[in-house]
Amino acid sequence: MSKELTDNEEYYRKLGLKCGLEIHQQLKTEKKLFCRCKALLHNDDPSAVILRHMRPTLSELGEYDGTALMEFKTKKNVIYQLYDDTVCTYEMDDTPPFRLNQQALDIALEVALLHNCSIVDEIHISRKQYLDGSIPTGFQRTGIIGIDGWIPYKNRKIRIIQLGLEEDACREVSDVGHKIIFKTDRLSIPLVEVVTYPDIRTPAEAGEVANFIGRLLRSTGKVRRGLGSVRQDVNVSIGGGTRVELKGIPKLQYIAKAVANEARRQKALLDIRDELRLRGITKGTFQSEYQNVTSIFKNSGCKRFKEVIKNKGKIYGIVLRVFAGIFDKPTQPGKTFGDEVAGRVRVIACQDVMPNIVYSNHFEEFSLSSEEINQLEKLFNVKSTDVIVLAWGDEADVKTAVSEIKIRAVDATSGVPSETRQVFPDGTNDFERILPGPNRMYPDTDSPPTPILEEHLEHIRKALPERIWDCEKRLEKLGLTEPLVKSLSISRNLKVFDKIVEKLDVNPILVAVTLEEKLKWLRRKGKNVDLISDESLYQLFEMLNENKFSKEAIPTILEFLVDNPNKTVKKAIAELDIKSMSIEELQRVVDEALTRYSNPKKISSPFKITMGEVMKIARNRMDGKLVAEVVETKLRTFIDG
Repeated sequence: MSKELTDNEEYYRKLGLKCGLEIHQQLKTEKKLFCRCKALLHNDDPSAVILRHMRPTLSELGEYDGTALMEFKTKKNVIYQLYDDTVCTYEMDDTPPFRLNQQALDIALEVALLHNCSIVDEIHISRKQYLDGSIPTGFQRTGIIGIDGWIPYKNRKIRIIQLGLEEDACREVSDVGHKIIFKTDRLSIPLVEVVTYPDIRTPAEAGEVANFIGRLLRSTGKVRRGLGSVRQDVNVSIGGGTRVELKGIPKLQYIAKAVANEARRQKALLDIRDELRLRGITKGTFQSEYQNVTSIFKNSGCKRFKEVIKNKGKIYGIVLRVFAGIFDKPTQPGKTFGDEVAGRVRVIACQDVMPNIVYSNHFEEFSLSSEEINQLEKLFNVKSTDVIVLAWGDEADVKTAVSEIKIRAVDATSGVPSETRQVFPDGTNDFERILPGPNRMYPDTDSPPTPILEEHLEHIRKALPERIWDCEKRLEKLGLTEPLVKSLSISRNLKVFDKIVEKLDVNPILVAVTLEEKLKWLRRKGKNVDLISDESLYQLFEMLNENKFSKEAIPTILEFLVDNPNKTVKKAIAELDIKSMSIEELQRVVDEALTRYSNPKKISSPFKITMGEVMKIARNRMDGKLVAEVVETKLRTFIDG
């Protein structure tokens, strides 16, 4: 999808697009949220492995959650990889939670205040159902920290519904068939969840607001960085549709395209609903039948069916009355309604070898013979307005598959089903699970309330860092370019930058370029720039301000400091044999260079040649711009004289 489509504001406003964000960001704490295990990730082999199964239970109201029932249909074997230093009996639901991690709470309070939230008087931990196996308890412990906040965006505000503090889930290792494997190292690492109102109206806005919130979080210096430390959920709806959650988008650059595709997918589903209604098909008039059709294919030339029958699997067919042509209706770039159905079969029936279904218009492409097709049509008494869909595999899974095909077809008569959907790098998405119901949250009786004392909150409020939007305006006034502003405002180098610019008479742009671009250049060379202290960086510009060297020497000195972290800037200058140069000495060097010309008017590029000769002596000792000015002045006088 082109940028033109994601930025077509008027189109999405006419669709009635509404978006809300849920930004999840891990906090940089030493321990986990509800126990005292280390908050770190592993790449080595686990210490132990356990197997569990998720089963639905009745709620306090005597009801089953729809998501729980869906997950139960998958019949998953859930395997957890355990690590001695990052998992204890709490994570495995064998011990009640410890007291809330105070370090995590203080960071969450700071983040909530930066989002202009009203802070609650005391935190009440709730259980949020997590039924995909990624949390062994089947629920996530979470607490609301602040409500009714806002952040500025262009000429308006994006409202914040709430900011929560909660535990992270496991890392998924693999999910194949009925077996899913999780690493438990990430489980219960503290994270904040920032939830916005649906104030976003275009795909481009969704990406920009998510980026802004992410930058605000990173500006604290108290959140984790790297892949997996931040995940964005986007709630999307259009006029006439329902809320769909795009789950766990890992990269900001995917968001705009993902929202654009989802808006157009919902429009396509509403068009399919309208087409079905024109055909007289509603939830009440919908008709379908399914049968075991394995016998039809006992001598089939279709390789897939040969393999199924050889492995004692089954092939089922389901006819959907008056659905002809619907499965080929486009819904996303490169995807059709048939892919919508296949995605649901993949997840719920665990039929993850694709393709997992085939329907009437594609029987011949699937190598079904004319005789086999005729037998199917006769068996189901098919009319030209109907469609047959085939599914295959283990019989129990196939029965689940045809059931889900029917359910998804019925949903099509209503428009857009409320789902959680997985987003791919190309911006398209696929079914992940049914959207949880309204009774997903309930109190956690194992966790006592945690009061927020006004005195403690005031202490955090006084120590709040500068809000990022104020910081960016301040940096812009110093003449920094937009990339430098964006980089420096969330950088660990911001404090030393402010100190240097405030106390020394140096060019702010030169300082920013050094701290953000030159240090990154060294990092790309494999150098550990964290070994350079803020004190050394300040001394660097202090001595530059005293004309001990030229700005061209900065990269050389920085590289020396990285390689020799225990040495000072003064020592670096001495060992690199960088000596200051007076303007008088520079003029003498230029005069000496010019005496070598017998007739400068006959020399091609005299300025370039002279600069080259002078810089052999002046490099790292005198500002290159000043050298050029002196050379140009002297050369003009020399030629004219």
